[in-house]
Amino acid sequence: MTAEALPAPALSYGRLLPVSVHFDDLDALGMLHNARYPLLVERAWTEFWQEHGVRFDGDWATAGDACNVVKELLISYEAPVTRSGTYAVHLWLERLGSTGLTYGFRFCSPDGATTYAQGTRVLVRLDAATLRPTPWSETFRAVGQELLRPAG
Repeated sequence: MTAEALPAPALSYGRLLPVSVHFDDLDALGMLHNARYPLLVERAWTEFWQEHGVRFDGDWATAGDACNVVKELLISYEAPVTRSGTYAVHLWLERLGSTGLTYGFRFCSPDGATTYAQGTRVLVRLDAATLRPTPWSETFRAVGQELLRPAG
C-alpha cells in the first residue's frame, strides 16, 4: 500500500515544509527541547534553499549566498510539542536587504493550523575572503522576493 501525499495547505505567503521530531529530540519531561526548534527551522530553510541551488559543499570560497551568519534569533514558545512525529515549519521573509535579511518562521502542525513556536532570524551574507557583508546574488534575491510577507 502506498501513501498519498496530503495537499499542501493554502498559505497567503511563504512556504510550509514538513519536519520530523524524533524521540531523542524530546527532553526529560517528554517535550521537544527548546534548542531543537531553531535546529528544525534551520533544516527546513536548508532544504528550501537547496531546492533553489543554494548549498554549502565544504568550500567557503565557492559557497556564494550560503556564506552567511546569524546576527539575531528571536523565538517565542507558544505550546509544547509532546510527541515525536511529523510537524511543519512555515517560512517567509520579513525583509530582504542588500546584504542581510530577516526571516520569519512558525513551528506548527503539519496543516499549519497550530503554532507551537514562532520567531524571526536575521542573516548577513558574507564575503568568504574578507568576512565582511556582501550583497546577495540576483538569483537569491529573485527567489527571496517570492517569499516576502505582504505588508499589512
